[in-house]
Amino acid sequence: MGKTIAIASRKGGVGKTTTAISLAAGFAKHGKRVLALDLDPQGSLTTSFGIKEPDTIHVTVGAVMSDIINDGTIDKTVIRHLEGADVLPANNSLSGVELALVQAMSRESILRQYINEVKGQYDCQIIDCSPNLGLLTVNALAAADSVIIPVCPRFLDAKGLESLLKTIAQIRRQINPSLEIGGILLTMVDRRANFTRDIISSIEEAYGGNIRIFSEHIPRSVRVTEASAKGISIFQHDPNGKVAAAYAALVREVLSDAA
Repeated sequence: MGKTIAIASRKGGVGKTTTAISLAAGFAKHGKRVLALDLDPQGSLTTSFGIKEPDTIHVTVGAVMSDIINDGTIDKTVIRHLEGADVLPANNSLSGVELALVQAMSRESILRQYINEVKGQYDCQIIDCSPNLGLLTVNALAAADSVIIPVCPRFLDAKGLESLLKTIAQIRRQINPSLEIGGILLTMVDRRANFTRDIISSIEEAYGGNIRIFSEHIPRSVRVTEASAKGISIFQHDPNGKVAAAYAALVREVLSDAA
């Protein structure tokens, strides 16, 4: 593959981190060498991968980005996770890095410099972005080959999709012309609700002609929350469940694109 995939959303609580973890663990299950990067100061991917006490970890996304900003040596150390993916975690230092980026030279390309250093070791890098359109997310999109956009079929979530798409278009024009939209992924879907079906239809009508909308919808399930609390992927926690089946199908679809 050799690709960098950003998982981005303007809103939190849409399954962004679950999608990042599921793709990373799913690719690893297919024998791919994967690096998962936590670019969210809240550290959701870090804790959901079962990494305890992240503030005691010295090599993090924040640390390597600080090294690049200060022209230091890049530390390529990562955490080897039990499910086969390497993880570059986040901790509180990442909030300070976001502030430092404002004054940094080439501030949009700091993360890309790190990924260029390590990408030869991996088949794929998965970036879990912050749930906003700040400089950390801009760094992720500047470094990525493609972006997958999780969207929960709720009115405000669907409405926020437009601003993210405008940011992606701007980054493509000004910073990263090779950036592609891998697709819109509908998450936390409960098809029993008429309102949910209506919003899905409106998203498909508005964007389906120009942007791929993944055929596999991720269903709503308490199993996802349970998996995060245990620090394992949905494949480990509920391998025969509907969410694991949906993410397994998504993994196969993304892998087939890269074949």
